[in-house]
Amino acid sequence: MDAKHAGASRAADTQDREIVITRAVDAPRELVWKAWTDPQHVVNWWGPKGFTSTIHEMDVRTGGAWRLTMHGPDGTDYPNESVFIEVVKPERIVYAHGGGRAGDPPALFEATWTFKAQGEKTELTMRMLFASAEARQQIVEKYRAVEGANQTFGRLADYLAVTRGATVTNGKAMPREREIVLTRIFNAPRELVFKAWIDPKQLARWWGPKGFTNPVCEVDARAGGAWRIVMRSPAGDEHPCVGVYREIVEPERLVFTNIATDKDGNPIIDGLTTVLFADEGGKTKVTLRTRGLAVMDYAVPYLAGMEMGWTQSLERLAEELAG
Repeated sequence: MDAKHAGASRAADTQDREIVITRAVDAPRELVWKAWTDPQHVVNWWGPKGFTSTIHEMDVRTGGAWRLTMHGPDGTDYPNESVFIEVVKPERIVYAHGGGRAGDPPALFEATWTFKAQGEKTELTMRMLFASAEARQQIVEKYRAVEGANQTFGRLADYLAVTRGATVTNGKAMPREREIVLTRIFNAPRELVFKAWIDPKQLARWWGPKGFTNPVCEVDARAGGAWRIVMRSPAGDEHPCVGVYREIVEPERLVFTNIATDKDGNPIIDGLTTVLFADEGGKTKVTLRTRGLAVMDYAVPYLAGMEMGWTQSLERLAEELAG
């Protein structure tokens, strides 16, 4: 049998136990790849309509783990556990998927996503391969997998449209500016909590979302002094941010500019952050108010991840103080 007929035979062998969806996305391949592999982007579009996601871990490399929980509109949680088998940037991602709704059979399959450049567009294909035709049918019936996958593709297309400054299908545009306020009580005295914000050794251990590291953390803790942090994601991407301290009133108040830049130092998000530290009988109440303005169009979607990123940073700060 020649190679052509052998390939056709293999395709026929798997047709009854796979789901394949292909869609042309109006965005360049590099942007589609970024939206798929950066957890701060993924949480904005992953899953069927009405679903939200909490990403616990996303290490996009061969052998890396990906753990997330999808939350249905009715409050049902759908845990997902995957391991990346192959990651070829920006062409292909393969992972083994597990997990599923409590009480239901596990959703076991191998997923392959391919990213094919078509000028300024991208042909995106998802292939889910199951162990048997029965396993495929079970997932289709239990989880409405085909409909859900199509809706996920649609949400990604809308999200990328916003990223590129286009109008999405529901007529809503993502704002270029966002402000969030977070409050948390830490089981540590105010002086200790305040120091964790200005001591570069401590700051490097907790700054940024879960899984991120900070190979560069420089702090000149005085009014007018500069700070610089380079965050590194689990996938190895680096996210520089810089700023200047406008106010340092120890141990009560910090005010600093917070500017995300590209690798060449050009601003992509301009921000201002105020942190208040209040004594709560030996504990410390921290109130964080931060504002971000997207300077570049492609940075607009990052604003959607501000709350998640800062929430995870504060969780890491609590762990640092406990340690």
